[in-house]
Amino acid sequence: MTLRRTTSLLLIIYGLLVVYTLISLLSGLPYHPIFTPVLTLLAFTFALLHGYLTLGWKHTLLLLVLTFTISLLFESVGVATGWVYGPYHYTDKLGPKFLGLVPFLIPVAWFMMTYPSYILARYLVPPLKHTWAWRLAISALGALIMTSWDLAMDPMMVNGGHWVWEQNGPYFGIPLQNFWGWWLTIFVTFWLFLSFTDSRPKNHFTDQRFMRLAILSYAITGLSSLLTDFIFGLDGPALVGIFVMLPWVLLGWSMSYLIASQ
Repeated sequence: MTLRRTTSLLLIIYGLLVVYTLISLLSGLPYHPIFTPVLTLLAFTFALLHGYLTLGWKHTLLLLVLTFTISLLFESVGVATGWVYGPYHYTDKLGPKFLGLVPFLIPVAWFMMTYPSYILARYLVPPLKHTWAWRLAISALGALIMTSWDLAMDPMMVNGGHWVWEQNGPYFGIPLQNFWGWWLTIFVTFWLFLSFTDSRPKNHFTDQRFMRLAILSYAITGLSSLLTDFIFGLDGPALVGIFVMLPWVLLGWSMSYLIASQ
């Protein structure tokens, strides 16, 4: 089996397991805690392999290291001080924690969505005359695409007892600072990523069918979050998730077909 087929198979398994967990929740069956790390690791591994086949190991590992380091640093400072995202703390549901503050699974989850958010931003930002302007646009838009997911995901995870906000914020109990912090985390990650490369990262966006898998991974993860919101009775975050995530998926999907037709 080729690496490309393995990557596609991973996404299929991820999608099927997401469907299984949603059906289980609808059926009233208990949600086994093992599903969260398994789903996260499946999506993470897909992103890693897809990145290798699209950007090459050098750029993919650079993005991985930056995402892991910056998200873990920002989250650790956030939990310890209340800066960046607002006052919150993690429970023990997500496993062992770095310095007793942030579960190691968290930076893994950041990367699983950082990568497809980057791919979507690459599709949606047109070529610009100045490289610095192109980097700024990719960083800002990619961070916005990533943060859109949190608008549906965060209330669901709080409802599931994975972390606790220590103040009652205006967005379904979540401080607005959290979303600014999310945007800042990914903006810094993408800006450094693009700055550390000598030029615009080379890619192999020629196989549009394969490239759409990255868009599909973003869609599957987002759909899982907003459907779980509906199941938990969190209709507000679910509706917000539809309106803020669906446009990125549709625009990216349309651009892939437009490129393929050229």
